[in-house]
Amino acid sequence: MRRDPIMAILSIVAAFLCQLGACGAKTKPNIVLLFSDDAGYADFGFQGSRQMRTPNLDRLAESGVRFSQLYVTASVCGPSRAGLLTGRYQQRFGFEENNVPGIMSESGLTGDDMGLPPGLPTIGDRLQALGYRTAIFGKWHMGIADRYHPLKRGFDAFYGFRGGARSFFAYSKKQREKVGRSRWMERDFEGFGEHQDYLTDALADEASAFIEQNRDKPFFAYVSFNAVHLPLEVDPGDSEAFPGLEGKRRKLAQMTLSLDRACGRIVDTLKRLGLEQNTLIVFANDNGGPSDKNASSNYPFAGVKATQLEGGIRVPGFVVWPGEIPAGSVFDKPVSTLDLTPTFVEAAGGDASGIDGLDGVDLVPYLRGEKKGKPHQSLFWKMENRGVVRDGDWKLMRFPDRPAMLFNLARDPSEQYDLADQYPEKIRKLYKKLFEWEMTLERPLFQLRRAEEVWSSERFDQFRKPPAEPHYSVSR
Repeated sequence: MRRDPIMAILSIVAAFLCQLGACGAKTKPNIVLLFSDDAGYADFGFQGSRQMRTPNLDRLAESGVRFSQLYVTASVCGPSRAGLLTGRYQQRFGFEENNVPGIMSESGLTGDDMGLPPGLPTIGDRLQALGYRTAIFGKWHMGIADRYHPLKRGFDAFYGFRGGARSFFAYSKKQREKVGRSRWMERDFEGFGEHQDYLTDALADEASAFIEQNRDKPFFAYVSFNAVHLPLEVDPGDSEAFPGLEGKRRKLAQMTLSLDRACGRIVDTLKRLGLEQNTLIVFANDNGGPSDKNASSNYPFAGVKATQLEGGIRVPGFVVWPGEIPAGSVFDKPVSTLDLTPTFVEAAGGDASGIDGLDGVDLVPYLRGEKKGKPHQSLFWKMENRGVVRDGDWKLMRFPDRPAMLFNLARDPSEQYDLADQYPEKIRKLYKKLFEWEMTLERPLFQLRRAEEVWSSERFDQFRKPPAEPHYSVSR
């Protein structure tokens, strides 16, 4: 039977359009951001730990690109998340400090009113505009007042708590009244009582359910674990694990094991639904580990959470995107969580270059080797009077109570050799670069009390030396 030539042509066109994704086949990748809280740089197997057991994250890291120089935009939780969610330095819109009620000065915003300025687009807003279903699970920390709520900031679903920390176990009614609503669990915009399981598990279950419910459309799941932030509360099922460790370090290892298991559960859901090959996954952490609080290790770096030494701002992380970026590789140039917004927008079919004010860049061309060189020549940090610029391998640290310090990170990643006296011209050049950046910033919306500033300086002095490498192992 002779085929109609017009129909033959239409069939060829239809096949071509299908290849382009126009025939209904899903082409936008799902995006999952696994984000831990207060973890140490060295406290994962894929980072070389001989104590922690993280088999799920280790396997996931091997299937993608691990970052050896991943930076956050702040050394504490709130502003770090503000930079991540917007793709902009948070100081540009006044979110310079941690928005924790009770430790802020009386000038500026206080209490529930401290948050991510309304009207400022988030990564959720960007992806919603590209047809994504968006959700956050766990810690929000972008403001407690209703106007800051995730459902008003680009997210379609929310299961978590508005504040910066809470118990991993359910609160009684009396406890709920005492801790206040920032620690209450919510589903979407309403408090619903308390979760029944260990919170890390509950977040994994909710994220997995969201993935299953949205398996036929592109989705963005921001899984913002509060593990391994204080309080150091262990899943009873892990209470016998790590007999070779003691005290806080043992509890941290047990909580890290729970975190790893939760991440594995989410990845297993993607695999079971056949979504793994079309999902971009990023794992990262919000700031350096507070070694004095949770016994985390930032080896080999000096510094801890709330300092701008490398141990306070360089974090573990990797990205996985099957078929799009190489597996089993390491990217050794400086990158930032600022880069996640443009990377996700471009992966979702958007045009990040058309977004005004972004400070991040799309990382995918660099990971593929299509772009050479560094994604960032310079990166900046500021909190109160402390300021930092990393320019190439050089890092200048400015303080309110002592002379500036200069380090070469290529030769001295642990920041033990201050070169300020040897390179006065470099000091002047980097001071100028830092000042020029600071001229683009807004006045802080809320600030720490003076006593908290002094506390930050004391932490710098206390953790000026890098930690010793953990020297004994736990059987895997």
